[in-house]
Amino acid sequence: MASGSAIMSLKPSGITKPDKYSLNKISHFRQPFLLKNYSNLQCRSNCKNSFSSVVKAQAVTVKQVAAQVPPKTEAPVVIVTGASRGIGKAISLALGKAGCKVLVNYARSSKEAEEVCKEIEAGGGQALSFGGDVSKEADVEAMIKTAVDAWGTVDVLINNAGITRDGLLMRMTIKQWQDVIDLNLTGVYLCTQAAAKIMMKKKKGKIINIASVVGLVGNFGQANYSAAKAGVIGLTKTVAKEYASRNINVNAVAPGFIASDMTAELGDDIEKKILGQVPLGRYGQPEEVAGLVEFLAINPAANYITGQVLTIDGGMVM
Repeated sequence: MASGSAIMSLKPSGITKPDKYSLNKISHFRQPFLLKNYSNLQCRSNCKNSFSSVVKAQAVTVKQVAAQVPPKTEAPVVIVTGASRGIGKAISLALGKAGCKVLVNYARSSKEAEEVCKEIEAGGGQALSFGGDVSKEADVEAMIKTAVDAWGTVDVLINNAGITRDGLLMRMTIKQWQDVIDLNLTGVYLCTQAAAKIMMKKKKGKIINIASVVGLVGNFGQANYSAAKAGVIGLTKTVAKEYASRNINVNAVAPGFIASDMTAELGDDIEKKILGQVPLGRYGQPEEVAGLVEFLAINPAANYITGQVLTIDGGMVM
């Protein structure tokens, strides 16, 4: 778009009953009949008790070892929207490599989405692609159903799909505005609402929304994009509060300037101006964003993190 676990079984070994010859030797001592039989009886009783004690000790050891073996867990089922390229692709590959079952959502780039699936499967993971517009409720419901039909549940939702339609506010058309709001904000709302219904039933889930530093500080020529990403941040905090009692963690990741096909085509002068705003002096890589998302999605150390906005921007917003 699991890690398996080994189960160990042990049985008592290295325990041998005293053989018949050894026991009989004890009764061959020249003693009165009564003493002879008493000694024989006592030895048998002691040997039997000793054997029983060793078996019990071994049984306790087996139980202790079995208790230390972690229970087998199913691979997390993850939906990544806008996953055919860029950050979405990097997230899908990282989670697939980590053993997740990944649904790779795309809007138009079916060939690229299939390549992502093949790459996940080549690494031993499971993946399937789904073409759909997450700004449309019917498409979102069909996407969730596809994951549930294939794998039985949804454990993690990554809301990554997004577009830009840049332009100064004075020249921005209503279509430019609405297209961005519909996909970048309404799409997050629809996917979150649909996935949360499944997560609520099992009282467990992770939702990670890909926002942007632009949603925190704004940017010239991106009134629509800034408004949508700021909305995603507000939505993240509200949903985190509403679903915390159901053990569903909701967080946002806000990338800064991340290397992409678009940044590769920028001239030296524009690139110099952009990187001048970044204290680390370079673009971030999609894999770096994916690493943070992977941590929030499946690392137990992130289980106490919810309602947060984590910037990954080279120090751009401090």
